[in-house]
Amino acid sequence: MALRVAIVSTGEELTTGKIADTNARWLADRCSGLGIDVYAVLVVGDHRERITWAWERALEVAEVVLATGGLGPTSDDLTTETVAALLGEKLRFDEVSADSIRKIFATMGRPMPETNLRQAWFPESATILGNPLGTAPGYRISREREVAGTRSVRHLVVMPGVPREMKLMFDDSVVPWLVGLPGVGAPPVTRVFQTFGMSESALGERVAALAGIDEVRVSYRASFPKIAVTLSLPGTEPGAEERLDALAARVREALGPVVYAEGEVTMEEEVGRVLCARGATVAVAESCTGGLIGHRLTEVPGSSAYFLAGFVTYANQAKTAVLGVSSDTLDRFGAVSEETVREMAAGARLRTGADVAVATSGVAGPGGGSEQLPVGTVCFGLDADGVQLSRRHRLWGTRQWVKLLTSQLALDWVRRWALGLPVLESGFRS
Repeated sequence: MALRVAIVSTGEELTTGKIADTNARWLADRCSGLGIDVYAVLVVGDHRERITWAWERALEVAEVVLATGGLGPTSDDLTTETVAALLGEKLRFDEVSADSIRKIFATMGRPMPETNLRQAWFPESATILGNPLGTAPGYRISREREVAGTRSVRHLVVMPGVPREMKLMFDDSVVPWLVGLPGVGAPPVTRVFQTFGMSESALGERVAALAGIDEVRVSYRASFPKIAVTLSLPGTEPGAEERLDALAARVREALGPVVYAEGEVTMEEEVGRVLCARGATVAVAESCTGGLIGHRLTEVPGSSAYFLAGFVTYANQAKTAVLGVSSDTLDRFGAVSEETVREMAAGARLRTGADVAVATSGVAGPGGGSEQLPVGTVCFGLDADGVQLSRRHRLWGTRQWVKLLTSQLALDWVRRWALGLPVLESGFRS
């Protein structure tokens, strides 16, 4: 039987919707990639009885419980004392952990509140997991426990809720131990296609029509504004790699340029890759996106090889003074027009010498719309040697969604140009 894992996320900020539970999603993805069955994910607030309930349910259904959160120094951080009570253990103070916490504060040149030493207390049987990035060490415990009338070993792993601390701890201290447990199978064989420009239902129809696709597991993960299509087979199946390669080739052909990358690759990473492959540089001229396109491009290490400059010209006078957009164009057609974005892109390219420039201007909302320019109206422009393109789209969603979708479509235009694909034939529909 495959090793089963349950994930417990603790924090009032999770149950009240203040933040999303990205830790559980990340852990589930990592465990699945290791060939481990993620049986359940439980999310509870900072209440002792609720934390106890979550742990009891998790220990009933899984051999391993991975928990994050509730290890801070304040009174609402209850994970450790709750776990100790659940196991019937006393707490012990670890001087090594305490000294590490003191050193962190000394390095920062700040006095250490005595409450931080709460993070140096652990259930007495705990194996401590160091935290090089923060003050909250983790720990793991293995105990025999009666489940459904049978005694079996259950493993408890407790990690901090800060994502960067948890991820490093899991990969460095938990994974080497976890993969040695009985029941960890061969990781599944997968092929992942990142897509943009086609709805989930349309993708499903196109993929379902392929011969042999029913031989594999196909899953769709929509993470606005992209959709990932994953093909997978158990790693234990003979010839799994070859079978998936054959099906992946059919998916690649069926979806065409809608697939912007394969594997866990972002649009901005792929844009950087194709620009480097072409030896081309890019500049951006933004209005409604407020610098988001440039931000995304520069999130990629090494982006200085191809990204020259970004101009955020929000006001009309900035469009004229910085990019050279004609006052006559703005008066006749307005800031949100194809005429204006063409001049914005041309101005950005002229001022930087970039091989290609992309521009955006629109009404992100929630206010500012009109009958002629409803909220969500965005114009796109692209300028390169022998190429001057523009198009108007009507987008949807909140202000944040409109800005994000605008940045994704603008980057897709750059990708298509770099690959020599028809830019305006993007599968995207308003």
